[in-house]
Amino acid sequence: MEQNMVQQCTQFLLEALKNNRPSEGHLQTRLLEMNLLAAPQVADAILGNQMFSHYDRAHIAQLCEKSGLLQRALEHYTDLYDIKRAIVHTHLLNAEWVIQYFGALSVEDSMECLKAMLAHSIRTNLQIVVQVATKYHEQLGTENLIEMFESFKSFEGLYYFLGSIVNFSQDPEVHFKYIQAACKTNQVKEVERICRESNCYEPERVKNFLKEQKLTDQLPLIIVCDRFDFVHDLVLYLYRNNFAKYIEIYVQKVNPSRLPAVVGGLLDVDCSDDIIKSLIMTVRGSFSTDELVAELEKRNRLKLLLPWLEMRVHEGSTEPATHNALAKIYIDGNNNAERFLKENPFYDSRVVGRYCEKRDPHLACVAYERGLCDAELIKVCNENSLFKFEARYLVRRKEPALWAEVLDVENQYRRQMIDQVVQTALSETQDPDEISVTVKAFMTADLPNELIELLEKIVLDNSVFSEHRNLQNLLILTAIKADRTRVMEYINRLDNYDAPDIANIAIGNELYEEAFAIFKKFEVNTSAIQVLIDNIKNLDRAYEFAERCNEPGVWSSLAKAQLDNGMVKEAIDSYIKAEDPKDYKDVVRVASDLDKWEDIVRYLQMARKKARDGFVESELVFALAKTNRLADLEEFISGPNHASVQMVGDRCFEQGMYEAAKILYNNISNYGKLAITLVRLGQYQGAVEGARKANSTKTWKEVCFACVDHQEFRLAQVSGLHIVVHADELEELINYYQDRGYFDELITLLEAALGMDRAHMGMFTELAILYSKYKPSKMKEHLELFWSRVNIPKVLRAAEQAHLWHELVFLYDKYEEYDNAVVTMIQHPTEAWRESHFKDIITKVANIELYYRAIQFYLDYKPLLLNDLLLVLIPRMDHTRSVTYFRKVNHLQLVKPYLRAVQKLNNKTVNEALNELFIEDEDYTGLKTSIDAFDNFDNIGLAQRLEKHELIEFRRIAAYLYKGNNRWKQSVELCKKDRLFKDAMEYASESRSTDLAEELIAWFLEQKNHECFAACLYQCYDLLRPDVILELSWRHKIMDFAMPFMIQVIREYLGKVDKLQETEVQRSQEAESMEQQNRSLGIYPEAPLMLTAGPSGMNMGMQQQYAGSPSGGMPPGGPPGMGGAYQTPFGPPGAYYNSM
Repeated sequence: MEQNMVQQCTQFLLEALKNNRPSEGHLQTRLLEMNLLAAPQVADAILGNQMFSHYDRAHIAQLCEKSGLLQRALEHYTDLYDIKRAIVHTHLLNAEWVIQYFGALSVEDSMECLKAMLAHSIRTNLQIVVQVATKYHEQLGTENLIEMFESFKSFEGLYYFLGSIVNFSQDPEVHFKYIQAACKTNQVKEVERICRESNCYEPERVKNFLKEQKLTDQLPLIIVCDRFDFVHDLVLYLYRNNFAKYIEIYVQKVNPSRLPAVVGGLLDVDCSDDIIKSLIMTVRGSFSTDELVAELEKRNRLKLLLPWLEMRVHEGSTEPATHNALAKIYIDGNNNAERFLKENPFYDSRVVGRYCEKRDPHLACVAYERGLCDAELIKVCNENSLFKFEARYLVRRKEPALWAEVLDVENQYRRQMIDQVVQTALSETQDPDEISVTVKAFMTADLPNELIELLEKIVLDNSVFSEHRNLQNLLILTAIKADRTRVMEYINRLDNYDAPDIANIAIGNELYEEAFAIFKKFEVNTSAIQVLIDNIKNLDRAYEFAERCNEPGVWSSLAKAQLDNGMVKEAIDSYIKAEDPKDYKDVVRVASDLDKWEDIVRYLQMARKKARDGFVESELVFALAKTNRLADLEEFISGPNHASVQMVGDRCFEQGMYEAAKILYNNISNYGKLAITLVRLGQYQGAVEGARKANSTKTWKEVCFACVDHQEFRLAQVSGLHIVVHADELEELINYYQDRGYFDELITLLEAALGMDRAHMGMFTELAILYSKYKPSKMKEHLELFWSRVNIPKVLRAAEQAHLWHELVFLYDKYEEYDNAVVTMIQHPTEAWRESHFKDIITKVANIELYYRAIQFYLDYKPLLLNDLLLVLIPRMDHTRSVTYFRKVNHLQLVKPYLRAVQKLNNKTVNEALNELFIEDEDYTGLKTSIDAFDNFDNIGLAQRLEKHELIEFRRIAAYLYKGNNRWKQSVELCKKDRLFKDAMEYASESRSTDLAEELIAWFLEQKNHECFAACLYQCYDLLRPDVILELSWRHKIMDFAMPFMIQVIREYLGKVDKLQETEVQRSQEAESMEQQNRSLGIYPEAPLMLTAGPSGMNMGMQQQYAGSPSGGMPPGGPPGMGGAYQTPFGPPGAYYNSM
């Protein structure tokens, strides 16, 4: 620094301070300080790169400010006083940065800074203050910003600020302040726009403000008043402040539809009529004539519109409001108003009529009539007693609903109106529709007396409607309903009415004599007699009337009535006079109920002549049978006829007329019914013949059962053979026989049926069941012959119920229910058990548990045959469980043959049980054979048990077992104890244990048993060490016994040395041959590649890495980590030979 080397110092410090450590804070401050004083641009760059963070920020900030780096100074200042001092110089700062900088300040600091900027230079800083306020108005608060601008009287700034947010704000205060600022800055067009488009400002407040401002252009005020219906206030303001031209502009250009309100306002300020007329005449836009008329009518100035209205009519206007106004003016001026109301088609009748009600009710009625205003017209007529007008209108109107309203009982003016209708309106009309509607209205209103009065005036007073059929009908009907005393008079005086319909209505109203008079007057005799029969209920008068008329229809009606009253003979006489067979069913039914069969025959013979009907002829046949005229019956059915002979025969049969039924069934060859009929007559042989011809199961059953009941068993059997072939009928037949106790006959029947071609399973099954119940001795033979043709489950139940256990087992076997068969044999051995059968079945059972029940059964009843059973059960039996069971009951010796048979399975439990039996029997040969053949048993446990046995052969087997379990020492010790030298030597040799063999050799020497010593040398040759043997032989002076062993050892070692020598020579030769071959090919051995650098050179260059080696190559002693010595593939040199 003393040499002014700022650049070099800066470079050095930048490199030295690049780690930005807290301890270097004073150097960072010094670096920035000298650059701010000497090269502010460099300091700016350093601060911009944000390389340091531990310098003195306050000091650097002051230096930045002095150097003109206001942006860096503001970034470092934290004191509001310093910030305000620097921020006001916005012309030296980037505007975008300043805006972003305010985003990092608090609300209070931001407001203070903005105020400082405006206070320092409102002209210079206004634009950026507006930008900051616009961006952060939500955080800073719109109200605070508005107050700030207003405190500096900066309406321009307020205008620009609010203009940027007003389109997105719904705050009424914002919109109002914007209008206010626009007015202050003379932005009239913007005021006009916001007044027209905004929906958020308060209309009353804005209206008052605009009135106070008195702008040169009143369009904003007009827009506000027009939008929010302040038209009256607008007119008053404009007229009183001499802005009349704006009134014309408003109604002509802005909103012509407001003309009525404007005219009303002008009238309220006593404006001249000429001005108002001129204004109305000049407006060509659309507005409501009704509203204009209402405004003038409220103020009693309607005549002002007359010129304009007449002009509109002259131009061809059909608008109702225009013509309504004209009508009102003509009515008020009494200027030919009635003619106008009748001829003008365009006015609104309700409006004009309502206007006339208090002025002239007659004109109101004229207007209402023209417009069909029913309710209004009725109301005016009632209030002003215009009933004649009302009656004429009702008749002409022909509206049922309107009639119903005026004829309602609640109408207090009904009587006056009815009088006018009867006296005036109907007498004037010539329209039948008007008459019809009026009459219907009276009928609907339920005014019968008034209706009679009305109809008598129309029908009986020689009017044009006197011969009108409907009116005559109506008059009679009304009299029937209201005044019955006049009905007979009207019936006799009138001729053009609907007689049948009126008569029926009279009957419905219990006017029977009047109805009879109508039918008699118009010669409707059948209906007349029907009235006498059904309503007056006088059959004597009816009979006299029928004789006088002598018509078939009259006689038929009379006959029907007589029949209904039980006068069968008289009814049949009347039917015969009428020659009417149509009611033959009713006649037959009633007569048969009263048992009048002779009369039925007489009637049906007449009916048969008129109609060849099957029912008539069938009933005639039955009637002949009932009267016991069998000869006539047989003659009738022999000829052509349509009778239902079958049906009649069934009826005769049901009623016990078997002779007649026999004739009828024989006639139609119904042998089934004929057979049954013959049964009822006791002719059984004939019944059987008939059943054979009928060949019907039902018939055979009837005949069979009848024969059984009368003990005709031969014929019953003949019939039964035709029944049993049907499986569905067999049970019923059997039950019939059994219920009556004929068991032998039933069995005979079924035995005879077995040989038939159609014999089925049910027959064999039922016969087997019968045998089980009544002849058990035959059941076994039957089942052996026919077991495949019986229903085995059903016979099983029968055999079980009869306790036929042998037969039950037989059936279980055939049905393959072997489990049940075995259980039955076990439960009932005396009757059911057979040895061969049992063994055959027991192997087929599904439940293995039955094996063990069978074993227990044999133990209880047949113990000597138990092994035969067990041999059969071997393939599926759990031998472990069975042996455990026999051991538990102490019967192992009993099943020894079974154990020998299953030992081939090598089951541990079986092996151990059999070994126990061998030990008990002292059969060491069998035990040794078992142990050698089957090894699945507890070897050690058996060996320990045999070790203490009193017989040497069993102790020998114990040693054998120890040997087999690699317990060589115990085995050899046991052999030595029992002096089994050969076994001891064999076991020592097999153990492959040098110690055990040498121990045995030493024991032989201790026992002075030199021969065994020599034998053991031979037996354990490969286990014994020559030096040990030589020492023992020398010490015990038995070299002669050891010499064969030593000779063999020397010979073996010499052979090994010779072989080794040959191998070495061969290897040397192969190495020399390989070396010569490589040399001939130019291949020389090279030193192995080694690593050239250790971990100490990781931070050094390549030269430094190799600088530590004297020759620049491999360090002495070989590469690090390899020990510095050469290693062969077999280890260090000489290690291979040392291992030889």
